[in-house]
Amino acid sequence: MIHIVFEQANVAALQQAIELDASLQGDIIEIKDDFAVGPIADVYETEGYQQRRDWWKNLLEHSPYTNSLELVDDKLTVTKLLRTLTENAEEKIWIWMAQNQHDVCSYYWLMSQLKDFQGRIEILYLNNLPFINEKGQIFYPTHLHEIQPKEFLKAKKLARTITSSEFEVDPDEWTKTCNDNASIRILEGGKKIAGKKEDFFDKDLLSVITNDFQKLTKILHNALGKMKIQTGDVFLVGRIKQLIEENKLEAQGNWEKGWKEIEVRILGNTLITETENLEA
Repeated sequence: MIHIVFEQANVAALQQAIELDASLQGDIIEIKDDFAVGPIADVYETEGYQQRRDWWKNLLEHSPYTNSLELVDDKLTVTKLLRTLTENAEEKIWIWMAQNQHDVCSYYWLMSQLKDFQGRIEILYLNNLPFINEKGQIFYPTHLHEIQPKEFLKAKKLARTITSSEFEVDPDEWTKTCNDNASIRILEGGKKIAGKKEDFFDKDLLSVITNDFQKLTKILHNALGKMKIQTGDVFLVGRIKQLIEENKLEAQGNWEKGWKEIEVRILGNTLITETENLEA
C-alpha cells in the first residue's frame, strides 16, 4: 500500500495513524506543489512545466523557502510511482484528500496520470464529514492534519476504488481547468473547482494592512488567521509585492535579508476606499 497526501503536515499526521493500526502500513508520498495557484496551461508538457517552475522561482525569491524549488519534483515522484505500480501488480494506491482546493487540484493533477492502473487506486475524500477534536467536540476538518490520529482509523473505512466513470470525467474536468488557466482556483463544493483572478485574496490582505508600518510576518499571520479560504504565504507575499509595484502599498526594509526585515503599510488613502469597496 502506498499513501498519497498533498501537504507536509499530513505526512506526520498519517504516520501517527499508521502507528496505531498496522493494517495501514505503507509508504507515504507527498505531492508538494500547490496546483490551486499559478499557471497550469500545458502543465504536463515541458514548456508548461517550466513556465510553472519559473513562476514559483519568482515568488520564492527572498522567502524562507528559497531552496524549496530544488526539492520539489513531482514529475519525478509520479514517474517513480508509475514504475512501482508497473513492476508490482499487487501494489495499491490510497489517495487522501480533504475538503480544500489544494488537495482537490492536486488530486486532479495526479489521478489524470494513473488511468492505466484503474482498480488499484483508492480515494479517501473527507468531504464535509464530522470528526471529534481533542476537546471531544464535533468539527468539520478542511485539512487532514487537523484530524486526530485515532480518528484516521475511522476515516480508513471511507476508502473506495476510483471508478471508471471518474477516470473519464475527472481528467476532462481538469483539462478544462488547465485550459482556463486562472491565477487562482477555489473549491466550490464536492470536487468543483472555480477559477478566480489573481487579486482574489487582496481583500483579505487589505483588511489587516493599516496606515502604519507593520511587520510583513505579522500581516501574514493576521490575514491567514482570518481567511475563510486559505492559500499559501508565498502567494500572499507575491500579491503584496504586486500591490507595492502598483503604488498601492509601501514597504520599508531590505528584501535581500528576508521577510522578517520587511514592513508594509497602505500608501496614502488609496486602499482605504478600495478596502471598503471590497468588503461591500
